[in-house]
Amino acid sequence: MKTSSKLVLFLSLCFLMGSCVTKKQFLDTQSQLEKANADLGKCGEDLNSYMNRLSTCEQEKVNLQGTINQSKSNLVLREEQISDLKSQIADLQSQRDKQLGQVDDLTTLSQSATENIKETLAQLEGKDKYIRLIQQAKSRADSINLALAVNLKGILKDGIEDDDVEVKVDKTVVYINLSDKMLYESGSSKITSRANEVLGKIAKIIESRPDLEVMVEGHTDNVPISNDCVADNWDLSVKRATAVVRVLQKQFNIQPRRLVAAGRGEYSSLGSNDTAEGRSINRRTRIIILPKLDQFYDLLNPNNVPD
Repeated sequence: MKTSSKLVLFLSLCFLMGSCVTKKQFLDTQSQLEKANADLGKCGEDLNSYMNRLSTCEQEKVNLQGTINQSKSNLVLREEQISDLKSQIADLQSQRDKQLGQVDDLTTLSQSATENIKETLAQLEGKDKYIRLIQQAKSRADSINLALAVNLKGILKDGIEDDDVEVKVDKTVVYINLSDKMLYESGSSKITSRANEVLGKIAKIIESRPDLEVMVEGHTDNVPISNDCVADNWDLSVKRATAVVRVLQKQFNIQPRRLVAAGRGEYSSLGSNDTAEGRSINRRTRIIILPKLDQFYDLLNPNNVPD
């Protein structure tokens, strides 16, 4: 601003004195004017530089203000989190104090109560030993039954239709369902030649396991039957079971004391007697391979509980 005033004053003097100025003076004045113009340009550049710096500072101020605001928000959030943590700590301390009180109450149990607990624990320990014995026996029985079932399936699979023979493990026993069309002539208890082949294979397994007993169950559908040889379905189921037992005893030398024959008639059906398919399923003979009864009694003997 001061430089511009000087320039105007200088030009005014030059104008007033122009008529009496020498050439040398004019040249000096012109030189000074050029220098003043140069200074004026330099001042303009400096002014632009200062304006740019001012703009940069203002932008930095805005950025810093944004950072300050974000920091304030974070600070508020941290204070809320700290407040929540303090509340949680207070709750935990309250729970701890409550638990300590419960522990104090437990320590005041009478000697009589303590003795009762010891006695109860001793009884439970004895029961646990017995339970472990039963579980171990069951595991052994399950393993034996599974191996027996696999062995039977392997022996019976050759040359026999799947629909005619079914081998399953049910609880503590292995059983074989045999269809009546394979075992007997129609409406009678007479064994077929094909049945002898199947019973022979089963007899080999029975003979190799003298620790097992065999129950043969005869089953029928609910269609009434009566002729000179059979009185009813009860009679037919018993005769069929007995016929199988006789074959196992006489033809394949299974000890008769290991064999049981039973007739279930029409009263233990697997399928619906209202359809031909269901009646076909119900006409069957079941061979059950099971442990001897004295083995079960041994399992129930507390003296067999391991230490």
